[in-house]
Amino acid sequence: MTGAQDFERVLDGSDKNVASFEHQAVPFVKRAQHFLHSTPAAVPLIVLVLAIIIFGIALGGRFFSSYTLTLILQQIAIVGILGAAQTLVILTAGIDLSIGVIMVISAVIMGNCAITYGIPTPIAVLAGMLVGGLCGLLNGFLVAYMKLPPFIVTLGTWNIVMATNFIYSANETIRDTDVDAQAPLLHFFALSFRLGNAVLTLGVIAMVLLVLVLWYILNHTAWGRHVYAVGDDPEAAKLSGIQTKSVLLTVYAVSGVIAAFAAWVSIGRNGSISPSSAVTDYNLQAITATVIGGISLFGGRGSILGTLFGAMIVGVVSMGLNMLGADPQWKVLLTGVLIIAAVAIDQWIRKVSV
Repeated sequence: MTGAQDFERVLDGSDKNVASFEHQAVPFVKRAQHFLHSTPAAVPLIVLVLAIIIFGIALGGRFFSSYTLTLILQQIAIVGILGAAQTLVILTAGIDLSIGVIMVISAVIMGNCAITYGIPTPIAVLAGMLVGGLCGLLNGFLVAYMKLPPFIVTLGTWNIVMATNFIYSANETIRDTDVDAQAPLLHFFALSFRLGNAVLTLGVIAMVLLVLVLWYILNHTAWGRHVYAVGDDPEAAKLSGIQTKSVLLTVYAVSGVIAAFAAWVSIGRNGSISPSSAVTDYNLQAITATVIGGISLFGGRGSILGTLFGAMIVGVVSMGLNMLGADPQWKVLLTGVLIIAAVAIDQWIRKVSV
């Protein structure tokens, strides 16, 4: 007992200061890096605002008119929806090169079912959605269960779906007048309404609502967190109990359904239904919007709101250059610069976690 008391007396005379660390000011660049890492949509939003300001100064009131700004939204509606579908896939560190042709074949199915076969339009729309979902399921099965690289899988299905599209349709276009006469519901997303001086179509509203719904799902549901986890580190996600194969399968299936939804919107936007639109660069446009929107090609990082901003950036640049009377190739050049800059910024931001 005496030894214990002697020991306590020794402690009474010991230093009672708590260890502390000197506070060092964090450089502005480092703080900006951390902010951008925690807010992935900030970079494309900043670029979008700067693009609007630059073209606004160059063009004056013409560019800031409600007609011009709402026309930009109408032009990016299809790409914005496809970009949302592409975002889900890229968040899992994959890529879907077939998403554009899935949209086209879904539109062809909707048109033929409603007009050629006389099936009620709601059922025709569901048939197109089903085809899109099945194409996505095929991609997901080959990636998740056959362990094939997403790039190779979707490159292969891109060729398969495009050829099937031309064989099935015999490359015959369904005219706008026929759609109006027999299946006006297919033009539903072409309906417009006024909001002050602005004119918005239901296709634009559908794009914005889809992005907001997916943002909520990705940020506030278990499935959304699993998507990010699989893209960030699939092995760690598997060890933590996440069914990585099921997540990948559902991601590609949902992506296919969204592409089919974009088909319905595209019919309203374009009027007619043309199988030859499969040769357009919808895939590239969707990937461009996604990458410029700050979605990391390495997976596991980014916000789907950034994809919407990315699509708007492309739309603003395209409209601004057209109004300036610039050579169309300047749009291609600037898009390439934006893509490279977006990937470089993503690499710089990712160093925060290293």
